[in-house]
Amino acid sequence: MTLDLNLRVVRTNAEVSGPSVLFIHGFASSGELNWERSRWLKYFTDAGRNVLLVDLPGHGEDPRRNEGSWAPSQIRQALAAIVMEFDEGPVDVIGYSLGSRLAWEFAAFNPDLVEHLVMGGPGAGDPLAAFDLVQGRANVAAGEPINDDYTATIMKIAQAEPSNDIPALFELIEAIKSEPYDPAAKIPSVPTLLVAGDQDDLATTLPRLRRLLKDAGTRNEVLWLAGRNHANAVTSREFKEKALAFLAS
Repeated sequence: MTLDLNLRVVRTNAEVSGPSVLFIHGFASSGELNWERSRWLKYFTDAGRNVLLVDLPGHGEDPRRNEGSWAPSQIRQALAAIVMEFDEGPVDVIGYSLGSRLAWEFAAFNPDLVEHLVMGGPGAGDPLAAFDLVQGRANVAAGEPINDDYTATIMKIAQAEPSNDIPALFELIEAIKSEPYDPAAKIPSVPTLLVAGDQDDLATTLPRLRRLLKDAGTRNEVLWLAGRNHANAVTSREFKEKALAFLAS
C-alpha cells in the first residue's frame, strides 16, 4: 500500500514561470517549519512557481496518518504518486538534510519525473544511521541518560520543536535504517545543485556526491554558504536566489 503523505499545494498568484517545485523537508521538521517559516514558499510562488509541500511520515500535523512501512523506497513511491497526480510533467525537487537524501534517490529512480534537483545540507552518508534507538527510546520512556553524543544531539534537535511526536520520529529512524543510503548505487542524471554552509559538519562529505555526479556525467554545481551551519543554511537568501536561478538554467 502506497503511503499517503500529507500534501499542501500552494499555487502562484503570478504567471507560471516553470515547473512546479516539490519541497522535501529534513528530520524533526515539517513542510511548514522547513520551508514556509523560512519564506521559501513565498519566494517561489512570487516567482511564478506552484509548490508541492509534503510532510514526511512521522512529521507534521498528522505524523501517524500512515500504517505500514515508512522505508525510503515507500516514501519514493508516495512522492512519485503525488507528482503524477498533481502535475502534467516533471517537477523541480528541493530537499534539505534528510530531504536531500530522499531527493537524491527520488531523482535517481524517477528521472522522468524530475527536471532539476537541489540538495541542501547534503552528505554522502545518512546522518540517522548513527542514531542509537535503544538509548533514545530509553530516555523518553524512563529518563535514562544518553551516553552517545551524536544521539544526544539529534534528540535535542527533535525535542526543540514541541509539536514533534518523538516516538513517531523513532519509527521513521528505524525505517530509514532498514534501507541504508548508498548514493553510488544509483546516481541522478538530472542537473543537480549541492548547497551547504561552510560550517556544516554534516555536509563535509558533499564533495563525494559531486564526484559521483561528475563521474556519471551529470551537470552539477556547488554553492558553499559563508558562515552558515546545518541549522541556519536553509534561511539564507543566497541559497534561495541560487536555487531559483539554477532551476531556470
